[in-house]
Amino acid sequence: MSWFNRRIALSRALKAVAALGLSLSLAGCFTPLYGSMNGHLSSELQAIAIDPAPELLGHYVVDELITDLNGTGSSPAPKYRLALTTKERVQSALIDTVTRRASAATVVTDINYVLTPAGGGNPITQGTVTSAATYNRSEQRFANIRAARDAEIRNAKVIADQITIRLSTALATRS
Repeated sequence: MSWFNRRIALSRALKAVAALGLSLSLAGCFTPLYGSMNGHLSSELQAIAIDPAPELLGHYVVDELITDLNGTGSSPAPKYRLALTTKERVQSALIDTVTRRASAATVVTDINYVLTPAGGGNPITQGTVTSAATYNRSEQRFANIRAARDAEIRNAKVIADQITIRLSTALATRS
């Protein structure tokens, strides 16, 4: 092995050792959001009372949030209140030229949420979450209704996951 090849091999080995040392030194800085050490966060999430939301879409989102935030079934005294407002629209971009009907549609859902202390006061966190789900339309009316409802349910699951993550982040940084 020539002197030049040894120098390249030594340089590569030093870079690998430096990268390993850097990653080991930063390993203690990372705390998983849902880690087992963070039992306080799960009890804080269980203490969120969710206000009823209007319409069928609101029911789907509230049901998913109850499962995400308090899947254990225990109900501690509420420390926080979560209020939701829903807005939904259907967009159709593809029109069949023969039948002049939309062959596909997109259900776009916007949810505004506000987390406040149960006793009242300034909001802890608030925001808007948007989700879109597409579905195919056919000439059968009831098939279209069911496909639209399935798209709403998919949106509700995505929105509940996003709200859960945002609430977890807000409560984890608060305490």
